[in-house]
Amino acid sequence: MTIERELEIIELLNKEVKPALGCTEPIAVALAVASSCETLRNGGFGEPASLEVEVSANILKNGMGVGIPGTGMVGLHIASALGATCGKSEYKLEVLKDLDETALAAAKRMVAESNVKIGLADTPVKLYIKATAINGENRAETIIKDNHDSIISVTLNGNNVKGDTSACNNAGNCIVGEDCACDQSAQNSVADKTTLDYKLSVKEILEFAESASYENISFILDSVKLNYALAEEGLKNDYGLKVGKTILASQHSGVFGSSIMTYAMAATAAASDARMAGCLLPAMSNSGSGNQGITVTVPVIAVARKMEVSDEKLARALVLSHLIAIHIKGYLGKLSALCGCVIASTGSSCGIVYLNGGSYEQICSAIKNMVGNITGMVCDGAKVGCALKVASGVSSSVQSAILALDNICISSNDGIIEDSIEKTIYNLGTIGSKGMQVTDKMILDIMVSK
Repeated sequence: MTIERELEIIELLNKEVKPALGCTEPIAVALAVASSCETLRNGGFGEPASLEVEVSANILKNGMGVGIPGTGMVGLHIASALGATCGKSEYKLEVLKDLDETALAAAKRMVAESNVKIGLADTPVKLYIKATAINGENRAETIIKDNHDSIISVTLNGNNVKGDTSACNNAGNCIVGEDCACDQSAQNSVADKTTLDYKLSVKEILEFAESASYENISFILDSVKLNYALAEEGLKNDYGLKVGKTILASQHSGVFGSSIMTYAMAATAAASDARMAGCLLPAMSNSGSGNQGITVTVPVIAVARKMEVSDEKLARALVLSHLIAIHIKGYLGKLSALCGCVIASTGSSCGIVYLNGGSYEQICSAIKNMVGNITGMVCDGAKVGCALKVASGVSSSVQSAILALDNICISSNDGIIEDSIEKTIYNLGTIGSKGMQVTDKMILDIMVSK
């Protein structure tokens, strides 16, 4: 592998693996609101009197029932208000990390006085947020599209203020929804590429994980510090459904035992318990999702600690796990009707195989075993119940890895599995991104009518 290609993949990791405080859908809304409020203030028009936020169906679905860190509350209304009272757009997906009691009280007043309106945007885009901060006749608007922290347009009273060039025409004027033609250099930069533009394959991902300079990939160990802290917090305290804590409780040892699988399930679910219930600790996300970041990493960390492997070995396993998830996610998009833990736990299964000295063929077998097992697990919004799905994903992850290490692989005669690992991944992505569109709409219809 050339050094240029190695650096390109490292750039992809930096783009898709980053800290996030709270569930990334409401946090992305808070980020958009914070940007609009800053624009209103910087324009000399003071604090917003009201907020209007329009979001895509998938953002609405994932923002309705999830805890907002430090508030004891759920939903997009309080997330939006906090974006106005304490949000700082420079913090990106940690936009609310300066939250204090004063800001929370002001946000609660804003919501109670009906000064925050949330609506469904008329857009086919899966990840779309338009946040407008209003004071009298003055309006500042921010649009986020495709990635949770990708601000593509900021306007003040209809005039373009800033934003990347995907929302501009040749004259540099913001035209939301049109492709940019005014700055091709920005469009062509590595950071602006989609994951599919990197043309990854499982074989190349493994080559990178094994051969990349440890110095260049050691930053991935930040995943250990952040996500394992969440796991320990969830195991220690009563968050959400207490899925992880319950699995590891001594009174249930006769059911769950004390295996590596039990420990991996408990630690990962506990991290999700804490995060989805509004814990103030950040997660290291993957592909825009904190829960996916947790599920990609914590099972691998748990197994590595039981095996007492070196930091370098763990780092290479985590790189593999993260990149496999990013690769598969490229076919699905950031949001879909398919539960993200299916993808993330597939990545962790590969990491577990790697820790145990598995080959390329065995890593492919782990992926196929996962695809043949839990494909079809639906996403019915972000909530504390996600910890149950995370636990199921981790159970399947460990099981698939052990089968693969014993050279047991689901047959290409089964379902959507093919001899080619890349075609198998493509089939999974097609089902999630296209085949389940009606399912996605039906789930949202059920949720909003409750």
